[in-house]
Amino acid sequence: MPRKTYLAAFGACGIAMMASSPAQAEPRGVIELFTSQGCSSCPPADKLLGELANDPSLVTISLPVDYWDYLGWKDTLGDARNTERQRAYARGRGDRQVYTPQAVVNGAVHAVGSDKAEIDGALAQTRRDAATLSVPVSVSMAGSELVIDVAGKENSSAAEVWIYGVASAVPVAVGRGENRGRTVTYHNVARRWLKLGDWIGKPMNWKVQLSQITAEGVDSAAVFVQAGAAGNPGKMLGAAMTRLR
Repeated sequence: MPRKTYLAAFGACGIAMMASSPAQAEPRGVIELFTSQGCSSCPPADKLLGELANDPSLVTISLPVDYWDYLGWKDTLGDARNTERQRAYARGRGDRQVYTPQAVVNGAVHAVGSDKAEIDGALAQTRRDAATLSVPVSVSMAGSELVIDVAGKENSSAAEVWIYGVASAVPVAVGRGENRGRTVTYHNVARRWLKLGDWIGKPMNWKVQLSQITAEGVDSAAVFVQAGAAGNPGKMLGAAMTRLR
C-alpha cells in the first residue's frame, strides 16, 4: 500500500555545442512522481515511471521528497521544494492527500504512482478539460543556450513558465531503512529549477544559458507552462522535454 502522511497543506553532462532542431511538444500528459528512497512501496512506481518515460506522448519527472528521512535513511535525492510542491497540490485539490508513491497527472489529479491503470484513468480524466496542454511549447539548443518559445492563446489562465534540469537515470544503493540493500534507479529526476517568467496568453520567448540548469548529472530539460503559481499550482497548460546530449 502507498505510504501516506497527512501534512499541513502548503502550498554533467556532456552538452552538444551546436544548434539543434526544436523539440515541439504535443504531449497528452505530464506525470510528476513524488517518491522516496525510504518508502518500501516506491520502487515499483520508480520502475513504472522509467517505462512511461519511453512514451513520447508523455513528459515524466521524478520529484523525491524528504519527509521520510527520519525512518533511518536520508534520501540522497530528496528536496524540501519537492515536498512543498506536493503539499501545494494537495491544498489546491482540497483533499490533503500527501503520500508516496503519488503521481500527479497534468497538475490536476493524483493517482497511486505504481498503478498504471489509475494513472491512465487520470490522463483520460484530465484531457476532458480542453485547456489542458493546449499551449504549444518548443525547446531548441543554440550553442550554449536553450531557446524556449511559448505560443499565445486567447482567454487563457495566468500561468508561470518553469524549466527543470533533469537527470534521466540515477541509480542509488540504499544503505538503511525500508529499502536497505536495494539499488533503485530513479528516472527523470528534477535536479535544478528555474522560473522563466509569467505568461498571460501572449507569445513569449526566453534564452537560458545551459550552465544555469546543468549540474548533478543533468542531461535533459523539461519546460512547463502551469496555471496558478508555485505556491498554488494548477493545471498544466503546456509542456516540452528535450535531451541536452
